[in-house]
Amino acid sequence: MPETTENLEDSIRGNATGPKSAEVDGQKVEQHPLPDQIAADEYLAKKKVMRGRGTGLKITPMHHSGA
Repeated sequence: MPETTENLEDSIRGNATGPKSAEVDGQKVEQHPLPDQIAADEYLAKKKVMRGRGTGLKITPMHHSGA
């Protein structure tokens, strides 16, 4: 499974950083729109954060002070 995840990340990075437009020998290629690139970047950033040790939540026991 990790191998598939790495391939997906590489594919997203490669697609998001492709050229805007290129034409060679009659073949034309266009880059992904900016909103798609931003979404891909956010996706990869969130995925990286979730791999970290914690998820940003801290659970602390609450103690009654007593009266």
